[in-house]
Amino acid sequence: MTEALLFVGVVIAILVLVVLFKTALVVPQQNAFVVERLGRFSGVLEAGFHILVPFVDAIRYRHTLKEQAIDIPEQICITKDNVQVGVDGILYMKVMDPRRASYGITNYLFAIIQLAQTNLRSEVGKIDLDKTFEERTHINGQVVSEVDKASEAWGVKVLRYEIKNITPPRDIIAAMEKQMRAEREKRATVLQSEGERDAAINSAEGQKQLVIKQSEAKKQQQINEAEGQAAAILAVARATAEGIRAVAESINSSGGFEAVQLRVAEQYITEFGKLAKSANTLVVPSNLSDVGAMIGLAMSAIRPKAPEVKGPLAPPR
Repeated sequence: MTEALLFVGVVIAILVLVVLFKTALVVPQQNAFVVERLGRFSGVLEAGFHILVPFVDAIRYRHTLKEQAIDIPEQICITKDNVQVGVDGILYMKVMDPRRASYGITNYLFAIIQLAQTNLRSEVGKIDLDKTFEERTHINGQVVSEVDKASEAWGVKVLRYEIKNITPPRDIIAAMEKQMRAEREKRATVLQSEGERDAAINSAEGQKQLVIKQSEAKKQQQINEAEGQAAAILAVARATAEGIRAVAESINSSGGFEAVQLRVAEQYITEFGKLAKSANTLVVPSNLSDVGAMIGLAMSAIRPKAPEVKGPLAPPR
């Protein structure tokens, strides 16, 4: 009898634990549980403590409300110029309506992955291989736009999509490397030729400026020399005029004419003596002994002429 009562007590305890397990429920933060009552949708349980009806209510779906990152497997895409490339990516999405995510589609993750792959193939097929790397942002935006339209009915919001890798075939990669190498060599050649051209232009411009500067300097030098010579000639002429004026004034002064006669005689004798020393043969005038006549001849050029009188003059009486 005691054993029977013990067995019944154990059974009752187990039933109580099962009932408590079925009725008491704690939903974690950023999670949502979908409850069905007798097989029909009853409600969505948000974060917190909840009590269910035993053997009537049941948790059918559990969803996380956090942003999820889904890896999109690599797939073969054909570009506009018929080149096969392997493209993979990652998609970010979030459950916005747990009820539609539970009943709108069987497996929204699988559906979103398939939609992302098909739209990616479609977008890659619209562009050439050379532009696939440049158009990543455009491709990502188009994939997000198309997938988000379809996933709205499933209560899922597609936030963004990012292409991770674009892998062309090995022969295409080798050809692209050769092309890039040729482009770099071409740019290097062009830059070198442009540098040489600029250097030649700069050198020619420098020579031109040098010639111009030299010609300007020579021109200025000639102008300065001409001005200097003119100033020197003018100074000499002024000095000569002053000297002649002074000599004339001296001659016209008292005793000036006699002084000039003496100076002419001295110069005559001095120069004649030098002439006699410098040559063995000397031709002399016949009246060499008449020094006075020679001096008078020289002084006749200096003596002022008497003014001419016009008309007949009567002799004085």
